[in-house]
Amino acid sequence: MTIRTALLASAMALTISVPALAQSNLERLGQFKTTGISMEMEGVDQSGARAAQLRSNLENISLPPGFKIDLYAVVPDARHIAVAPQGTVTFVGTRKTAVWSVTDRDRDRVADDVRRFAPSVDFTIPNGPCFSPDGFLYIVEQNRVLLFPAAEFFFEGPDVVAVPIVEQGKLIPVDEESYNHTARVCDIGPDDKLYISLGQPFNVRPAEKGELYDEVGIGGIIRMNRDGTGREVYVRGIRNSVGQDFNPSNGQLWFTDNQVDGMGDDIPPGEVNRVVEKGQNFGFPWYGGGSTRTNEYRSEEPPADLTFPEVEMVAHAADLGMMFYTGRMFPEKYRGGIFSAQHGSWNRTIPVGARIMFTSLDEEGAAAETVAFAEGWLDHETGEYLGRPVDVAQLPDGSIILSDDFAGALYRIWYEG
Repeated sequence: MTIRTALLASAMALTISVPALAQSNLERLGQFKTTGISMEMEGVDQSGARAAQLRSNLENISLPPGFKIDLYAVVPDARHIAVAPQGTVTFVGTRKTAVWSVTDRDRDRVADDVRRFAPSVDFTIPNGPCFSPDGFLYIVEQNRVLLFPAAEFFFEGPDVVAVPIVEQGKLIPVDEESYNHTARVCDIGPDDKLYISLGQPFNVRPAEKGELYDEVGIGGIIRMNRDGTGREVYVRGIRNSVGQDFNPSNGQLWFTDNQVDGMGDDIPPGEVNRVVEKGQNFGFPWYGGGSTRTNEYRSEEPPADLTFPEVEMVAHAADLGMMFYTGRMFPEKYRGGIFSAQHGSWNRTIPVGARIMFTSLDEEGAAAETVAFAEGWLDHETGEYLGRPVDVAQLPDGSIILSDDFAGALYRIWYEG
């Protein structure tokens, strides 16, 4: 039995025990029954004045020589991106209630069809889609994880098999649900396990929450088997990570982290971190970012053997999605490096961010140099945002796409040399 077949069988078995009201949509979908929802799926116009204006805005974007950028798709509230393994479709999460499917049917490297994915499923903050190498789509919501075993080839209908591998209210305790820091991300690791970030909801967490959060993995990254069993806390000491990826050369997990607000314009720094073993602690709440101590925990002795960031980013730029570049389109110096998105500051006197950064790695697999790669979504004269990048993903041809939840768009960057 192949891994794919075994997981599919496991997923189908899970539907039998889903506690739900009689014949709820999820229960019906798990039994391959229709829900009765309209076959007219919500679509997004890819032409007209809005698309033209988004393309006009991109004239402000600066890139290294030889690189080009264009509008790839109009996608409302576009957040994290999952490109299907066979390149058929790209799924885009949001911090609202929609997941979007994005397709380029004529392969002209511009999407021509954007539609709401699985409209018969009621999503709550479905920010984090991710694919397994063998084509299983996972979507991590505020407090649930759904598995779509065949999304890449059954996305065009309103009903598609959806299995809760972590049921509603079981990802974190219901009493800990918040409107703040609940945009999750996920990845499948080289060990074939599912890794999920769990941001803690406070600026600096109260001391009385420490024991519970350490046990559950809030303010950390958890991992589990792909059927939802075997959950464990992988690393702790994280404030709110909304971006992660595995280095394909050695299997190490890297992640961004958003740091403490209200300490001033220039502290603490944002972070890009590297995990070298299970159990590491990355310093929060004793440290607000980098080596900057938080006021709330300044008098306490931090735990021993804390891990400090590989890269300290400019303070409050809001470092979010990241990916290792594995394509061959870009010049050699970009291969194996990290592209990451800075969403842009919200409470800094002089705004910063709203750009794509690039971090090269040295021969030991550590961070070497970090530079701005694509910038111009922030008008430094007026302080206005033309866009706010969220995530970065790679298309099969080696170009990259990035999401923008402010303008509601995906952009494509390619190299012509």
